[in-house]
Amino acid sequence: MFNCVIPAVMTVSAFLICLVAALILGALTALVFSFRSEHSSNLPFALVLVPPIVTLVIMMVNGNIGAGLGVAGAFSLIRFRSAPGTARELSGLFTGTAIGLACGMGYVGIAALFFLIVAITVIALTLLRFGEKSRSFRQLKITIPENLDYDGLFDDIFETYTTSHDLIRVKTTNMGTLYELTYHINLRGSDVDKAFMDALRCRNGNLNIICGRESDKDML
Repeated sequence: MFNCVIPAVMTVSAFLICLVAALILGALTALVFSFRSEHSSNLPFALVLVPPIVTLVIMMVNGNIGAGLGVAGAFSLIRFRSAPGTARELSGLFTGTAIGLACGMGYVGIAALFFLIVAITVIALTLLRFGEKSRSFRQLKITIPENLDYDGLFDDIFETYTTSHDLIRVKTTNMGTLYELTYHINLRGSDVDKAFMDALRCRNGNLNIICGRESDKDML
């Protein structure tokens, strides 16, 4: 099961076995990493194609050090010209690359076993909501005039509507005439109370207020 399926001289049947196996495992990887997660629309497409592409590259390198270095340089250029993704998306791409490496060297059984272990782990962690923030956690951005002292300005409101709050960033805006305060808060409920927003608006002169969940990319 774990033996290399590629003979000393490459055959068409061995090539097709490795390539098809990489393609199937890539499609299954896309399904696993898309399970109950927010992701870019191109992620499943990439996860399906990465394993067979890497498989072919490894077959063509076939122990040639010079070719291997050239391939590594090409992959590094692609990485730097790519938009950064979430940690989950990067993990999926690394998984697809590992599967492609195993299939490219002819170890289809090892690639399948590796995929099975990763798939069970990812699905289990997703169902357990491992590492997820509380549903009551929010990032709050409040704009105030420069003449207001922001230190403790909203503490009484936070004590009423939140269980915890933390001022993490203060930024000047609009040519220094306004302050933008960024808080991490935990609401007393899972939804943003309209009364909470109204109380903040009365205190900050009805300037901009943004309250929402922090995206994974914002935290990278």
